[in-house]
Amino acid sequence: MRRFAKLIHQTQISYLPKVFSAQYFGMPNGKIYLVYPRFYEGGYGKSGMEFVFAVHQEFSYDYEKDTILATNNKRNNLPVFAESIDKPDPKIHIVKVRKNLNSFGEAQILLNQTAQKMKKYARKLV
Repeated sequence: MRRFAKLIHQTQISYLPKVFSAQYFGMPNGKIYLVYPRFYEGGYGKSGMEFVFAVHQEFSYDYEKDTILATNNKRNNLPVFAESIDKPDPKIHIVKVRKNLNSFGEAQILLNQTAQKMKKYARKLV
């Protein structure tokens, strides 16, 4: 399967409120998605792992140039290092939480399908 969601950064230790690693992906629509697992408790005897899909609101991604851009940067189109997207108190927007995924591999497949739809939609607009 062709990769449409580009892995741009992965971290084992993060500023996110979680204990597991996080992965950051550049998407065809210019957004940066992050994926991370976390524990949940849903009542008596109902606990487990869920995967969170969120959009980073402080950075964007130039898909064609494979470049990360800060959205609050006064000088437009000034690239930043991938490590800078994992910062204290990140502004993220959670778009989806999935409890039926078992691994980062399954989460990446779901995200890649979303990116493929974005790419097809973008081609239709041109």
